[in-house]
Amino acid sequence: MKILIVTDAWQPQVNSVVTTLVELARQLQAGGHEVVVIHPGQFRTRPCPGHAGIDIAWFPGRRLRQLMDAAEPDAIHIATEGALGWAARRHCLRRKLAFTTAFHTKFPEILHAALGVPVSWGYALLRRFHRPSSGVMVPTQGVLDMLKSRGFRQLRAWTQGVDTHLFSLTDPPTAYAPLGPLAHPVSLYVGRISHEKNLDAFLRMDVPGSKVVCGVGPLASALRHRYPNVHWLGLLPRHELARVYAAADVFVFPCRSETFGLVMLEAMACGVPVAAYPVDGPLQVVGEGRAGALREDLREAWREALKVKRHEARDRALLFGWSRAATLFVSHLSVLSRPRRPRSAMRVAKDVDGAALSHKRHPIVE
Repeated sequence: MKILIVTDAWQPQVNSVVTTLVELARQLQAGGHEVVVIHPGQFRTRPCPGHAGIDIAWFPGRRLRQLMDAAEPDAIHIATEGALGWAARRHCLRRKLAFTTAFHTKFPEILHAALGVPVSWGYALLRRFHRPSSGVMVPTQGVLDMLKSRGFRQLRAWTQGVDTHLFSLTDPPTAYAPLGPLAHPVSLYVGRISHEKNLDAFLRMDVPGSKVVCGVGPLASALRHRYPNVHWLGLLPRHELARVYAAADVFVFPCRSETFGLVMLEAMACGVPVAAYPVDGPLQVVGEGRAGALREDLREAWREALKVKRHEARDRALLFGWSRAATLFVSHLSVLSRPRRPRSAMRVAKDVDGAALSHKRHPIVE
């Protein structure tokens, strides 16, 4: 099958949506599918206000239509609700082409935390975006139930995966040389440093040992100043990130508005138990087993997580393989019924190519 993915999130952006889509495309290709990705790098762009490193396509309509028509896919998936997502949605509706969408991020909560925009306004806009979709892919049952209660329809449960080869079990933890010797236990957070991540809840915890934060975001400068005793690593390549996970005793995830939480899976794959709140994301990723501890008291969760055996955290992560995620993704697609020209007559948008889906590892900030 030839699958067209339209996304506002793609390399060189650094976030969990990009990581998810790159890994998904690789897995689809490994399964014999042809994947074409339309992304901001093919358009004139402008920086996204308040989000350094993220560019948005500027008036993409005409160019986007050309690329979509040239691709002649068997199925269309619109991965994000940005400028490209809205333009692709409009083109599909005009051409009467079926398409699927995905809900990756709780943007209404992010806008509310950063700008005070009412959450209901954000969900009204997203409900309109996803209404004509043949299937809205949602990463957890908890988020699916929430969207259903807000009037979303055609919801499809879909999970994500983790690279268990790159993120491998380390038992006991190994030192991360650039940081030098650290007092144990080492508590780690990896992710975007922004309002919705609730990072203060982790940083102000009175616990022994060392705290390490890996990531960037609009609050990075202020939090660095407020918590000078924390070890701040910024962005790291993914192979370096795996070494940072391997040095940690516990992974602390203080976010209350997550849809999934890929960084938790990466930590668990390295054998690092997770301390988090009992909310959507941690509930589905960490689960009720022995991969970590979920408590309303984050400090108590931290104490309980330290009792978890590293191989038990790893065992939980192994349940989230990319092969299963890709198979489920394909099952949710809506196959187009219109005839296609012979392949020899096609002009295809030239992504995914060796550069777009190379095996070069990229950093991640969720």
